[in-house]
Amino acid sequence: MRNRSARITLGRRALAFFVPAAVLATALCGLVYVEVQQSLRSGANDPQYQMATDAAAQLDEGAAPASVVGSGRAVDLATSLAPFVILFDHNHSILATNATLDGAQPAPPHGVLDAARPSSPNVVTWQPRLGVRIATVTVTWTDGTVLAGRSLQQVEVRETNAELIAGLIWLASLVALLAASIAASWLWPAAPPAAPPAN
Repeated sequence: MRNRSARITLGRRALAFFVPAAVLATALCGLVYVEVQQSLRSGANDPQYQMATDAAAQLDEGAAPASVVGSGRAVDLATSLAPFVILFDHNHSILATNATLDGAQPAPPHGVLDAARPSSPNVVTWQPRLGVRIATVTVTWTDGTVLAGRSLQQVEVRETNAELIAGLIWLASLVALLAASIAASWLWPAAPPAAPPAN
């Protein structure tokens, strides 16, 4: 009976050590993953900021839409990782683009374009169809809007890898904390024997 009571006490003590440490480890791993994921996702927008603002500046200076987009090879959104630009007028009609998807010129919902303000670009993830996710930045110019985008494929691969690494570190941390909690409970000084009751 005494041995069973000692084992129960040992288990409770180990649990008391483990639970707060496990909660802390979970929170830290979660925070690290969120920070890495947000850094990866926000960094995916950087080239588009430059492309969109440069294109808008050229258009405001009087450049022809076709010259801003260029005459290079079209970017297939379904397969290419290259950035692209789509120029719109105030009526959301495409003036020029180097983007193509399934043989047509893709365009986002009108709300994506309407949400852009002169001092506040609209930054969203656009999914023109299943399996195609694009990081976009939309800015305004005098006669419409400019959308610059590129595939999120490689960014999402990195996010998945970061999630896997964070999960493995979390599991390893829990195993290590459990072992440490058990060891600490064994090493905890035993309580002195109770004094016999006074007669």
